[in-house]
Amino acid sequence: MKTFSQLKKGLAGVACGLALFAGGVFTANTINPTAHISAATVSNLKENEIDIKAKSAVAIDAKTGQILYAKNANQKRETASMSKLMTIYLVLDAIDNKKLSWDQKITPSKGAVKVSQNTNYSNVPLKEDHEYTVRDLYRATVIYSANGAAMALGDQIGGTQQKFIDMMNSEAKKMGIKDAEFYTANGLDNGDVGQDKYKGAPDSAANKMSANGMAILSQKLLADHPEVLKTTSIKEAKFDNGDTKTDMPNWNWMLKGLTKSYSALPVDGLKTGTSDAAGANFAGTVHKDGHRVITIVMGARHKNDEDTSRFEETQKLMSYVYNNYTYTNVKSGLNFKKDSKLPVYHGKELTVPTKTQGTSHLWLENDIDSNAITGQVTGNKKLYKKDGLEAPIKKGQKVGTYELTVKGQKTPFIDGSDGIKTTAVASKADKKANIFVTGWRAVKDLF
Repeated sequence: MKTFSQLKKGLAGVACGLALFAGGVFTANTINPTAHISAATVSNLKENEIDIKAKSAVAIDAKTGQILYAKNANQKRETASMSKLMTIYLVLDAIDNKKLSWDQKITPSKGAVKVSQNTNYSNVPLKEDHEYTVRDLYRATVIYSANGAAMALGDQIGGTQQKFIDMMNSEAKKMGIKDAEFYTANGLDNGDVGQDKYKGAPDSAANKMSANGMAILSQKLLADHPEVLKTTSIKEAKFDNGDTKTDMPNWNWMLKGLTKSYSALPVDGLKTGTSDAAGANFAGTVHKDGHRVITIVMGARHKNDEDTSRFEETQKLMSYVYNNYTYTNVKSGLNFKKDSKLPVYHGKELTVPTKTQGTSHLWLENDIDSNAITGQVTGNKKLYKKDGLEAPIKKGQKVGTYELTVKGQKTPFIDGSDGIKTTAVASKADKKANIFVTGWRAVKDLF
């Protein structure tokens, strides 16, 4: 039997609860939102299933960034002329932002001209007293990996090489690439660009990035500027330098009709890179059966300029992806029982069921089917009041994000997440509870 003192405390609690329930007490019975699952970008995945003869490599889906293979992919290495992908990205950005135009004329600096006339490097010879269009310099950079042309473009965008290099490093950070080091616009060592070397850095300083970083750069380039493929797929062109023309064969020998082309893999980009320190590098991309894959091979064998090792390893890697994974569409309207509910603040129901909205895709290993796809939902905190979505909630309202993963298969993504993200919507409406219900909940929790 309760004492008078205990009854007094209980009645005081009830009075307090009745006084407060209209003001928004949220009870401890509310379910907490599911935490977001994420991880650092993986360095190795399936690396023992295929012997890629290169120091590092990675293969990703070009649209979603799903990693399909990785070997030492977080290892920072010399990028050599693959660095020009960032120069190309900034050129196309400047075109889009009206800071450059294709027919705009550029007179190259003394530094760019001097580098362009060095026959030890891939180049088209430039003249100090001659003007070149942005289009001509861009094509020379993309197709023939012309080092002086890349510098001339960098000067026009940044004002000086130093400022342009700062732009390259800044853009890499914006893309989420944490390990990028740029010292030159073209991938040559710092000391190789003479008067335009990056101040404060040694002559031996070389552009560096991991295979994962290069995959992010390639993915971003294709997403923001898909028109680049119109140029990367050109097998040969000529550069007009005033009184003569220079042949520009594409260094990507996997293009259709070239030495290492393969009919089952219609490669249409992106960029090679070679140096004594880097070995042979290749950022490749292939569009097959309606979807695109990006591969990065770094540090392949390079005995001489005729060595085709990087392309052979790329072919091996691309073939592995298409032979061992199934491109699978993920339909809209999926839900995953308890992992699909979100808490509701002052709702008639304390939770609301959700489902996915919008289609996407995952690459599934051949022995795994779509029934293995699972997901967890995270609520949009901007819609929360205290610990739940604020009622009322409409059916079909966007309330959060799903992260989809696969049972029995690792699904890392190049952005560091463990699954693909898609929109979560409410499967049904949840009206706001009336004052008596919210009051009773407050009182009930006092006992």
